[in-house]
Amino acid sequence: MVHPRLAGVRTAWRVVDDGDFFCAACGGDRCYRRLAGRRRLTVLGVPVLPRGTAEPVVECVSCRGRFPLTALDRPTTTRLSALLRDGVHTIALALLAAGGGMSTRGTAGTAARRAAVESIRAAGFPECTEERLLTLQAALGAESLPLLDREVRATLSELTPHLASPGREALLLHGARIALADGPYHATERTMLTAVGEALRLSPSDTERLLATALSA
Repeated sequence: MVHPRLAGVRTAWRVVDDGDFFCAACGGDRCYRRLAGRRRLTVLGVPVLPRGTAEPVVECVSCRGRFPLTALDRPTTTRLSALLRDGVHTIALALLAAGGGMSTRGTAGTAARRAAVESIRAAGFPECTEERLLTLQAALGAESLPLLDREVRATLSELTPHLASPGREALLLHGARIALADGPYHATERTMLTAVGEALRLSPSDTERLLATALSA
């Protein structure tokens, strides 16, 4: 038997990719290197026999911590902020279209448009104006509701897996407040809010509870 101090298995790593990721050890966005490794039996420090490949890992350039590739599934804080901003924007457009606030330039719908503008600006679109929202509605055309329903589901499908329950509920309430800004829910607004709740993976009972809470606030 070879003495364990004279022989062992070592892994030789090489960089195959790099980029940005959220480092759980650092608690923030960092650069990473994706490493692929090959194991070799060494004797007196000299590699003599291959021992297969090692599981690829992600290494943080800052702390040198190594993580499984699933660490890349979590969005960076920058990416998560962008997803949230897009989610708020899409929900606002959908609720305005459902309530008629996107197609009216008079007093009807004005409160809803103002509520939407305020929430969209707070989410990270400071240049948003009522005129821009109306321009978007005109660009979507007569089929805006079906298009926005699909857009809501597509946008939130990417965001929802990374949100805890309070965050998902807050997005639904965001839409509810826009719908209620100019009066009680319309049937089309309720239909759209139900679609938002489904996209956020909220149960029907939770969606109804939250909509009732917003209505009574």
